[in-house]
Amino acid sequence: MEIIANYGDILLMLAVAFGLFMAWGVGANDVANAMGTSVGSGAITIKQAIIIAVIFEFAGAILAGGEVTATIRKGILDANIFTDSPHLLVYGMLASLLAAGTWLMVASNLGWPVSTTHSIVGAIVGFGAVGVGVDAVAWGKVGNIAMSWIVSPILAGSIAFMLFRSLQNLIIDTKHPFDNAKKYVPFYMFLVGFVISLVTIFKGLKHVGLSFDLSTSYMLAFGFGLLVMLVGTLIIRRIHVDPNENDDFHFTSMERIFSVLMIITAAAMAFAHGSNDVANAIGPLAAIYSVIESGGLIGAKSALPIWVLLVGGGGIVFGLVTYGHKVIATVGTGITQLTPSRGFAATLAAAATVVIASGTGLPVSTTQVLVGAVLGVGLARGLAALDTRMINKIFLSWLITLPAGAMMSIIFFFMLKGMFGA
Repeated sequence: MEIIANYGDILLMLAVAFGLFMAWGVGANDVANAMGTSVGSGAITIKQAIIIAVIFEFAGAILAGGEVTATIRKGILDANIFTDSPHLLVYGMLASLLAAGTWLMVASNLGWPVSTTHSIVGAIVGFGAVGVGVDAVAWGKVGNIAMSWIVSPILAGSIAFMLFRSLQNLIIDTKHPFDNAKKYVPFYMFLVGFVISLVTIFKGLKHVGLSFDLSTSYMLAFGFGLLVMLVGTLIIRRIHVDPNENDDFHFTSMERIFSVLMIITAAAMAFAHGSNDVANAIGPLAAIYSVIESGGLIGAKSALPIWVLLVGGGGIVFGLVTYGHKVIATVGTGITQLTPSRGFAATLAAAATVVIASGTGLPVSTTQVLVGAVLGVGLARGLAALDTRMINKIFLSWLITLPAGAMMSIIFFFMLKGMFGA
């Protein structure tokens, strides 16, 4: 307890700094994944991607960021073990933030789309198991989290596969792709609006103090879906076939319609991402804050102060602006050649999966979900459309992430212990 009383302010300042560093890493690596499909398919430029991401990531983090934060903060470790030594929990969470942030910096530098969720979970498990004792980790919960990492990419891939197949049958492989696109795309827009508003209603509005019953929620989501559909239809009406532009690529006019759709889905994905992944940076920060604020009490119910969410949102935006372009290139063009219609199928599938997962409070990895979805679209076009070398590189970087996060957090944990005393 003395340690927390004496060094509380310093530890909190470190926590904010490391939390910003971690959020910066999330922005540099993960948001880039979310935007990669939109930029890679040529629907928007990197500059536009950054503007969309800044607005919607921030909104997702503030509105819907609380559910997963609770899991990262309280679910992975068994809090009762720390009642006599709260300062160890503070060191550990500091070490985890620093470790995960460092690994993300390395990975972003190499252009690898690793998972921020893996990094932080690996780091927390690492310091808990080695620094404190194997019993400190709630292994059952960790098992669930690991399971969700296997299930979520498969789910996203399947949804993307089916979505893209439906696009092929209704629009792409028909005699008049452009006219059919005009006819069917509004319905896909409705889907996007519906899925995203459901997420927001179920997850996000709790923090703002609004809650609706089930039927009202579905009604509202339905209404919002119709609104998106209406606006989209008006924009699409203004797109006309330009006979000259279809010479070299038969579908250019049709893909212009999908560009409109892609921008909506990109915004949706950014929102879903903000709601799930901001927790990776904020969870540990919130844990540290609650221990220091309560003078060393573990598990004291502490409200998530809004400034913590702001640190997370701000750091993410900063990371995207300064470093995001490297990973955008890998996801957007590296795995399979994306066009707006393919990118749309992948992004909507990923957003839907993240939404489902966030509702259950499971910290899935947006990265994995998105790569799974892009693979699904590639498979719908046949195996030859995939770049296997790139895919192997990505899978390898996923395998390294857990141990890398764990190793670094153990080292940082003992360094902090040495600096501030056990």
